[in-house]
Amino acid sequence: MAEQPVTERPASGPPSGRPAAADGAWHRVHPLTPAVKSWSALVVVLVVIAQEFGREAVGGSGGSSSDGGGGPGEAPFDIRDLGGGVLAGGTALVALVVLLAVGFAWLSWRMTRYRLTDEALELHQGVLSRRQRAARIDRLQAVDVVQPLVARIFGLARLNVEVAGSGDSKIELAYLTHDQAIGLRAHLLARAAGVTYSTTEAPEAPEHAVFELPVQRLLGSVVLSGAFVTAVVGGLGLVVGAGVAAAFGAPFGSAFAGVFPMALAVGGILWSRFTNGFGFRVASSPDGVRLRHGLLEQRSQTVPPGRVQAVRLRQPLLWRRPGWWNVRVNVAGYGAGGEQQGEGETTLLPVADRNEALLVLSMVVPDLGVAPGEDPRWLVGTAMDGAGPDGGFVTAPREARWLDPFAWRRTGYRVTDEVLLVRRGWLHREVDVVPHARTQSLGVRQGPVQRRLGLATFAVHSTPGPVAPVVPHLSSAQAAALLAEQSVRARAARLAAGPERWMAGPGDDLTPGPERADPADPGGPAAPAAPAADGPPPTAAS
Repeated sequence: MAEQPVTERPASGPPSGRPAAADGAWHRVHPLTPAVKSWSALVVVLVVIAQEFGREAVGGSGGSSSDGGGGPGEAPFDIRDLGGGVLAGGTALVALVVLLAVGFAWLSWRMTRYRLTDEALELHQGVLSRRQRAARIDRLQAVDVVQPLVARIFGLARLNVEVAGSGDSKIELAYLTHDQAIGLRAHLLARAAGVTYSTTEAPEAPEHAVFELPVQRLLGSVVLSGAFVTAVVGGLGLVVGAGVAAAFGAPFGSAFAGVFPMALAVGGILWSRFTNGFGFRVASSPDGVRLRHGLLEQRSQTVPPGRVQAVRLRQPLLWRRPGWWNVRVNVAGYGAGGEQQGEGETTLLPVADRNEALLVLSMVVPDLGVAPGEDPRWLVGTAMDGAGPDGGFVTAPREARWLDPFAWRRTGYRVTDEVLLVRRGWLHREVDVVPHARTQSLGVRQGPVQRRLGLATFAVHSTPGPVAPVVPHLSSAQAAALLAEQSVRARAARLAAGPERWMAGPGDDLTPGPERADPADPGGPAAPAAPAADGPPPTAAS
């Protein structure tokens, strides 16, 4: 197959050095991409060389003769002889592996090309096996600009494009200059919104700062986390156990044999939470909610309107006194790599007070569908702190106290015209908000003990992510009725949802043409109701 012509791009430069948006031509990623991707292999070979140099230096300086030799009949240590030692034995194998890794990275760069059209972002890559992928812009869920530490040194960034789909639906362009990544993100978001423009590049939409996380609060949230408390309690237990063992004649140090793996695991979790939450900022923009955070790896996320599938507000027990909450979301494409892998992507607020959590919730779910005259902030506040039928919540019956003696009075749900609110938890309070139009499927399950007590658990199935809404231990009649009613509501909400391209008017032609809207104009068109949900109509399962 003939190779497509590729447009070479400059190594760096101002925004004018970007390629024309949606020009349909094939482009390569930045030429420094192989070095950035294989830096870990280079570090390994440098460490091996340093270790070999240290052994040679120590071995050569061990002699006591006045001429600097290592002993009678031995030649003195000469730095020029180091090359033979470095390439000897296993070191030569390491060097060969590193060379192969660097060579493969270069070949991968040569075989990677992408192009941007009005309808899709296409990526071709692969050395041994070829992969051709296309991300439809009208299915776009989120666009991230990520700068790992090494990429930041060279002024590079990785563009992550999340689209609706099953499995691994992400497209990564690694690496581009930071200006190129910002320009491509602006174009993708503008086209996804249905905006056309007369210039060759989509202007960056303005933003309004909403929230910035103080470092003191971030540190406090880490200290008051369950992982930190577990580490402190475990450390004290090991010290006491080691002292008791030493009193009976056992070696004191043997009691600490298992502390290092646990310390590394807990320390990794705490460090990850701190680095992911460092400098966390939230801003509103015509093209969606913008999140920026990260200490070593800086991430800039943009979630377009209506792409959030479900929201969870969570308050651990130790956060109750300062009144802090954590807000996480499900977005199609995010969270598919597992809980820990997707934590940085699915976190809307790492730690926030009550008012901040309610404000950011209103950004991703602007309409809670409450009755006229009812305050939506009061409704969500009741879900966060209330119990029993307060706020119109339907609660679990008294039979549920046998299975959940402490939290059964907090367990309940409230249905409005637009969303389903679910609350539960006694030690750790949780509130889930699921728009009806984002419901993927519904289910009811019943274990043997529940069947004996006449109870059942109602579940809403969302896209992969941290939010899995369930209402445990409802009566069987309540669960069955909720299943039937929510199926009707979800189907009706999907049919009544707004356009997929939220800034396009009815009948708009989205092909390039005369300028009709500028996403960088603060006075431009505002985003209407949430776009139609992605995927098939909801189904009910029992």
